[in-house]
Amino acid sequence: GRRQRSARPSRATLGGTAVTDVDVVVVGAGPAGACAALVAARAGLDVVLLERGPFPGSKNMYGGVVYPRILDDLIPEWWLEAPVQRWVTRRSTMLLTDTQALTVDFRSQAWGAPPYNGATAYRPDWDHWLANHAVAAGAQLLCDTTVVGLLRNSSGAVVGVRTDRPDGDLRAKVVIACDGVNSFLAKEAGLYPHTDAANFTLGVKETRAMPKATIDERFGVRDRHGVDIEILGGTLGVNGGGFLYTNLDTVAVGVVLKLPKLAAQQHRPEAIVANLTQHPAIAPLLEGSELKEYSAHLIPEADLEMMPRMVTDGMLVAGDAAALCLAAGIWLEGVNFAMASGMYAGEAAVEAARAGDASARGLAGYRRRLENTFVLRDHRRLRRAPRLVLSDRVQHLYPGMVANVAERMFRVDNPAPKPGLRRILREERRKAGVTLRDLARDGFDGFRSFG
Repeated sequence: GRRQRSARPSRATLGGTAVTDVDVVVVGAGPAGACAALVAARAGLDVVLLERGPFPGSKNMYGGVVYPRILDDLIPEWWLEAPVQRWVTRRSTMLLTDTQALTVDFRSQAWGAPPYNGATAYRPDWDHWLANHAVAAGAQLLCDTTVVGLLRNSSGAVVGVRTDRPDGDLRAKVVIACDGVNSFLAKEAGLYPHTDAANFTLGVKETRAMPKATIDERFGVRDRHGVDIEILGGTLGVNGGGFLYTNLDTVAVGVVLKLPKLAAQQHRPEAIVANLTQHPAIAPLLEGSELKEYSAHLIPEADLEMMPRMVTDGMLVAGDAAALCLAAGIWLEGVNFAMASGMYAGEAAVEAARAGDASARGLAGYRRRLENTFVLRDHRRLRRAPRLVLSDRVQHLYPGMVANVAERMFRVDNPAPKPGLRRILREERRKAGVTLRDLARDGFDGFRSFG
């Protein structure tokens, strides 16, 4: 089942009794919060994990693939127990115009065996599973609890949180904010002062039921193998992209849309999703499916440009709250960055608690871990990628240009002789309105990002 079982009796239970101080309060029981609580509890700290929903994952929408290799040390052989729908063994990138589709398709049987690469999973199941590990390690999970503010001492350091429960103040040596995109706690702490709409996208997803045998046949997979298709185009002129991926007996299809572009036109998000599902390259894959769920979620998409400060006296920020979502076209990742940042936040909280120093200096090990691992190294290396991938040329000119080049290469126009590739490229580039300077500039940015 997906619903979280009642947490065991806790010294930190709020309402009706005095609340004792704890070592760590983690706000948000998503992947970042659960991993932070798990690490801190395993180290012997008194940890409270707060969740505003009725169970971990109840408030989350997820439209992608989990890359869980970061769990290899935290939960050895996690693949034996993790609530995975399918192992992704086929990864496709699709360019769409109104009438064309060009797909680069890759398969690897190695991704269908331990230690695996990526998997599809339902977030309620995934978050529940991770939170249960934290509870088993000794963390105290309190659901239906909304944090409404921070507690500070006379010097301004964070020393706990206020909740919506009666007598709901909860004091802690370290607060770890994992409260999601556009973090309320990071803003209150003065770490996240800006909320520029250009830094966000809106993810909109339909989940459609389909028999497993039908999914296997249509997507060319067997057993627990699955497919992840990332799509450029098909969004009715709104900058963004689409996705289609397989669960065991459902498929998820949706779009990710740049907020300013979405607001500047007349189409509603559900109409853009409907347009994608009716595309000639997508509709046959979805034929006969039954809509089971429709959901939407705000996504931090500007990487380094929008990241808050992640450390202050008494508090750390992790996961989506720290804008740790990698949206670089080829790589679309979030849960792995959330789990890793949660782990490192938990480790830094343990260090601070043992040293008796929860100041920003005492918590500096968190930032050091982020800087020395893939979490921030990948974001720094790919810092130019979101702007490039979401640019008007990449979104609106290149898909048609590339698709037309492919169509002309494969078209047989006898008795006319076959044109050379250079001629086709030149003619289609000019037809698309792309200059050589544009190509050089975008090629250089792409090389610096992905090279």
